[in-house]
This record gives sequence, C-alpha cells and structure tokens, in this order.
Amino acid sequence: MKKLDKFILKAFIGPFVAVLLVVVFVLMMDFLWIYIDELVGKGLGLRVILEFLMWGACTILPLALPLATLLSSMMVIGQMAENNELLAIRSAGVSFGRVLVPLTIASLIISVGAYFAGNDLVPKAYNEIFTLRDDIGQTKDKIKIPSGTFYDGIEGYILRVDDQNDETGMLRGVMVYDHTSNKQNTSLTLADSATINISSNKDYLLFTLFNGTNYKEDNQKGRDTSRQLQRIEFKRQELVIPLANYTFEKSDSSRYGDQSKSMNLKQLKHEHDSLTSDLERIHKKQFGQTFSTSAFSFVSQLDTAKHLDENRRTFDDPRLGITWESIDQKADAYMSALNKAEWFEGDVTGFQRDSYETLFWLRRVDIDLLKKFAQALACFILFFIGAPLGSLIKKGGLGMSAIVSALFFVLYWVIDISGSKLARDGAVSAMTGVFISAFVLMPIGAYLTWKAVNDSKVFNNVDSFKSWWRKLKSRVSGFFHPVRIVYMGTPEFAVAPLDNLIRHNYKIAGVVTVADKPSGRGLQMNESAVKKYAVEHGIPVLQPVKLKDPEFLESLRALKADLFVVVAFRMLPEEVWSMPKLGTFNLHAALLPQYRGAAPINWAVINGEKMTGVTTFMIDKDIDTGGIILRQESRIAPTDTAGDVHDRLMEIGSELVVSTVEGIIQHNVETRVQRSFIQGSEVLKPAPKLTRELCHIDWNDTTDSIYNLIRGLSPYPTAFTEVRQEGSNPLQLKIFSAEKSDLQGTPGQILSDGKNYLAIATKDGAISIKELQLSGKKRMDVKAFLLGFREPESYKTTAGTSLAELSKTRV
Repeated sequence: MKKLDKFILKAFIGPFVAVLLVVVFVLMMDFLWIYIDELVGKGLGLRVILEFLMWGACTILPLALPLATLLSSMMVIGQMAENNELLAIRSAGVSFGRVLVPLTIASLIISVGAYFAGNDLVPKAYNEIFTLRDDIGQTKDKIKIPSGTFYDGIEGYILRVDDQNDETGMLRGVMVYDHTSNKQNTSLTLADSATINISSNKDYLLFTLFNGTNYKEDNQKGRDTSRQLQRIEFKRQELVIPLANYTFEKSDSSRYGDQSKSMNLKQLKHEHDSLTSDLERIHKKQFGQTFSTSAFSFVSQLDTAKHLDENRRTFDDPRLGITWESIDQKADAYMSALNKAEWFEGDVTGFQRDSYETLFWLRRVDIDLLKKFAQALACFILFFIGAPLGSLIKKGGLGMSAIVSALFFVLYWVIDISGSKLARDGAVSAMTGVFISAFVLMPIGAYLTWKAVNDSKVFNNVDSFKSWWRKLKSRVSGFFHPVRIVYMGTPEFAVAPLDNLIRHNYKIAGVVTVADKPSGRGLQMNESAVKKYAVEHGIPVLQPVKLKDPEFLESLRALKADLFVVVAFRMLPEEVWSMPKLGTFNLHAALLPQYRGAAPINWAVINGEKMTGVTTFMIDKDIDTGGIILRQESRIAPTDTAGDVHDRLMEIGSELVVSTVEGIIQHNVETRVQRSFIQGSEVLKPAPKLTRELCHIDWNDTTDSIYNLIRGLSPYPTAFTEVRQEGSNPLQLKIFSAEKSDLQGTPGQILSDGKNYLAIATKDGAISIKELQLSGKKRMDVKAFLLGFREPESYKTTAGTSLAELSKTRV
C-alpha cells in the first residue's frame, strides 16, 4: 500500500467511526423517544434498560451506516480540498479518480459489513427487541398511591389515603376495600395511619395499619337476605397482599423468530417459498371452484376456440343453437345470466379476500429480503455522492458538509420509505419499491463523480444559490407588483433596448424623449425614433423642453416609476435621476471609463481602436462617471465604419440593458468605480461632440489617420473636403467610403485617371475614394462620379481643419 493510500485511509477511518457513533447516538434519541412511555414507571433495572437500548442501536445500523458513509466521505474530501491538499495531490500528477481508489475499497468493505449486519445482527436485535417489549409490557407499573383519590392499581384491592409524608413514608387517613372474595364493597378497613413495604422480589405487599377498624358484611344462607356486620377494632394490623407481574422476567426470545424482520436471508428464502406454495395452492383451489360452479351453464357454447369465428358471439347468434320462443323467455335468460354474473363476481371477491393475507405477508417477506442488499448498496452509492461533493464544494467539517449530506440523506430516506410503502401496498413490485432509491441516486452519484474527476464546477459558491433565490423572489414579486420603468432616449440606437424590454414583458410606464423640432427644407416637424416607436405601442410620451420644468417633473412623478433607463439622451439633473427608488442607469456605447462624452462610437473608430463595447452604469451628478454595473466588449474590424459599429453595439446594448434591469430588480448587481478599470498608465480618451471643423479633412495628416477619420464619420456626419478650380467657388465633396493607396503626391493633390479611380494625396501616401457625394448631388460610387466630373486633376483641395481638431483630443 502506498503512503498516499495510507494517508487517505487514515484521514477517512477516524471521521467515519466518529460520525457513525454520533449518528447512532442521534438516531438512538429518536428511538428512545418512541419507546420512553413503555420504559418509564416499570421499576426496570439499569441492565434491562441498557440491553433494550443496545439492541435498539443494532436495529438502526442499516440506517446509520449509509448516513455515516455519506457524511464522513464529504467531510474528509471537503477538508482536503479546503486545505489545498487535494490541489497538491493533483499537482503531483495524481488524478482525483486515483484518490478515490482506497476510499472506494473502504466503502465497499463498509457495504459488505452493512450486508452482514443486516443479515445476522439486525434479525437477532429485532427478535430481542420484540421479546423485551412484550416482557416489559407485561410488567405492571410501579405501585404509587396518590393522595385524595381511589387507587385500583393492586389487583383485588382499592386503596385511598388522605395524605402522605414523603420523608417518613407514613400514610394518613387510610381506607382499604378488599375485593378478593367478591366485587362488592363488603370488606372495608379504616386506619388512622399506615406504612407500606414491598418485598425484595416484589411478590407481596406488606400493609402495616395503626389505630383502625375492620368492617365486614356476611350474607346469610338460603332465602334470608339480611346481612351480618362484623366490626373489629385494632391498634396494629398487618395486611399481606400478594403481587404478580411486578418484577420484570425475561422470557424465551425465540417466540418472535417467525417475524420477517427477525429472519436472516436463508430463513426469508424459506418463508418466501412457503408463502409462494400456499398462494399457488389457494389459486389452484380457486381455479377449480371457479370452473365447477354452476355460473357457467354454457361453457361449450362460449368457448370461441370451438368455432371458426374468432369473435365472441351473442345469445342471438343462430350459430349457437339458441332460439327464443317468446320475449319473456329471452328476458328470463338474460336475468338468469345477470344473477349468475353477480354470483360469480361475489366468488371472485371472496377469492381475493382468501389470498389477500398470504399476498400481504409474501410482499413483506420479499421487501425485507431485498432490503438486506439495498441497504448495503446504499452505502456504496452514497459514498459516490459524498466524496465528489466534498471535492466540488471544497468545504469540510460539520458545517456545509453536514447540511448538504443531510439534504441528500433525507432525499434517500423519503424515496426509500415511499418505495417500500408502495411495495407493501402492492402498487409496485418489491424489487422496484426497495431499489427505487438506488435508481434515483445512482445517476446523481455518477454525474457528480464525473464532474469531480474532470474538475468541473457545479457549485461556484453560495452566491449561486442566493442569485437563484433572488431571481425566483423577483419573478414572484413581479407577477403581483410589476416594476414600473420610465425609458429615456431619442435616436434609433435607443429603440432596440426599448423594444427588447417590452419583448421581455417589462412594464414601461412611460417614455421621455426630445421635443419635436422642425427640420428639412419644408421645416416639417420631426419626431424622434423613440417617440415613433412609443406611439406605435401605446406608451405614454413626455417631451420636455427643459428637464427642470416643474410641470414635467410633476408628470414624471405621476408615472410612479421604480426605475429609470437612459439610452442616448441628455444629461439629467439630480431632480430627475434621483427620483426612482431603484435608481437611474445609463447605457453608454463605449467601455467606460474610456470615451466619456456624446460621440463614443465615432471617436473609437476615429482613433483606430480594435476593441469597443457597451457599458451600463448608475447616473450621478457628473457626465458618464457613475459606478459601472455591466460591460460587454465588441471588436472593431479594420474596415468597419461608425455605422457598422453602431448597429452591432445597438444589439449588444439591448441585451445588456435587459440584463441590467433584471439584476437591479433582483438586487443582484454590484457597481464598481470606474477608476478600477484603468490599467497602469492608461490614458483616458474623451468623446466630445462632433464639429464641422473635425469633419473637414486636412490632407497634411497621415493616411492611417485620415482613413480612420473617414470611417469614424461615416455615414453621419460624414468627412468632407472642398475642391475648386481656378476662378471658381469651392465645391464640398463628402467621402463615405475610401481605401488606403500607395499613390504619391503633394498633400491635397487630386490623383485620377478620369475613369476608374479618384485619390487624394496625404502626408505619407494617398486615400482612394470609393463612395462620395458632391454638394447638391446624390451619393454615388467613384466610377459613376467620374462620368460627370471632368478633368478631376485640374481641381485642388482647400485647407482642412481636422488635424487641428484631432490634436486637441490627443493632448
């Protein structure tokens, strides 16, 4: 045996023995509580009580061994995992399966021991328990005469005393009725005082009476009904009363050997065979009686095997040879058949009663026989639940391990009791009823062992249960009192989260968005995308011009919101964001604390970032500085425009908003300060508003910078340049899509073949334009543009301002 095996076995055996003793003691308290009434007041000796408890402890071993195996295995493996001993063993290249080998052998030995205990010790214990209970039950209660009442605890006598002295044992005002000769009150003894003593072997009671009188009436013989009264006064008189069954006497214990619980496997098999033979004999007898009864008058005619037609024929079928001379004859025949059927039904019911007792005892024997194997198997199965659970929960001792073990043992116990009851009632077979607990627990043990061997996580920690409980409680609470949400947003980016909240059945009490504004050449009133969606879905809309307007604040309070959700809206004053009891959170289209400001998507692309994302955070008095709740990352491809990133973040953000709302309602979120996300000397980059100066391309910048600027401003507000010919006004040229080019030229110089490409030189290369729009014209690709734009190389670009604007954000 290797040292590791010795170490594991040594760590297991001690706790197993200790736990077994504790479990037996706990179960013995339950056993004692059940039988305490039968033991108290009998005057039993200590030896008898200890013997009774000893045999009782033996009867609970089949229940104690599985629990002790489960609890000790979980404690030992959990303690090793908690102390990192299991980690050290695995680090040495020893798998968890190898760690279980010595413990598996130990649990197998325990299971074999449980079988022999259940087969040899437990039947003997039940036999002794049944005998002791019967002997104790026949032992009369200890004599204790109460004061002021008549006591009939002594056979043949009724006693009454007025008072007793507990210190001297003297009785006062004694009255004794002697009913040994007859049941009438014809013999009475009154005494001023008395003492009572019982013999050492409790076979007689000695009453010593002082200063009293004996009264006795004698009946006359013959027809004379007169009575003769005898009265004898005395100063001292001794009354000897014989006693029976006041001393415990143990009888032969073999008289309960015919009980199924008092039989071993060999005896149970013999009893099973005997009961099976009895049942077969009863069935054979019933079968003979059934076919000899006169209820079957037409046996041959009803035997379909004698006819070609496989279907049963009615009495009207002419092939049966039965014809009716009149309707009365037919009615009489049917009535006779009905009476015989009822008679036969009564016989069958009687047969069931005859075989019921034999079937009942046969089921009892089968259950007790199979339980000897099932209880041994339970030790083995519960080991493969306890040991893996200890490895997974990483908690030893009598804390978490005891709680989890108790839960699994209760599951085993309830299933076992239910299955046994169903088997006793005949609802299921004895095999199914006895082994149903094994059928349920075996897959659980296999799954947990597989998880532990592969070091998978089943329970991360107690927080998993707390999270589940909070989720359940919030759903129940939300069913009766749904959380009311007010949603604040304006552009298309804010529509997807609002739609997702509605699809998840959250109660949107109202929407706050910007007021309608005239726009376009016709100055038509333009509604925000969020307002259009809210109107379509019948959601109340508030459109304040000023967020501190008292009328707006009153309307907002009237919505009785529990939570405010803000997506792409204005900065809120404290009077607004502090209003709901669950707070106000905002969805920001960047990984805060980076890119705080109004245009985070555009600036992430302009700066050439490869990673961005969305963040939900609680709103405070500053801009985008509140505690972060959740963040979700999203990659930016080298060719992505701000529009591409916008659409992707809109979908991710809608899911993140729902997750945040769910967490806040369940009180299952923790905010983190934004500075905790800053790594080392990381510099925070702002996301200010986009200006016209930023959109005007300065071709003196690098190719990469201008390429990212075009992507970051597409499709809106769009990067542009101005081109002009000598003596003409400049034309604005919006650039929606472009590529980097290896062409060379003076920064701002237009490079083109007039047909296929149009490029503008930069500081270190050129930008090849793919999609553009000339002021007053439609958006088009470069080839279509060049068809109407003659001599492009004759144009020059004007000086741009984007480089200066970018320099401000990079200081």
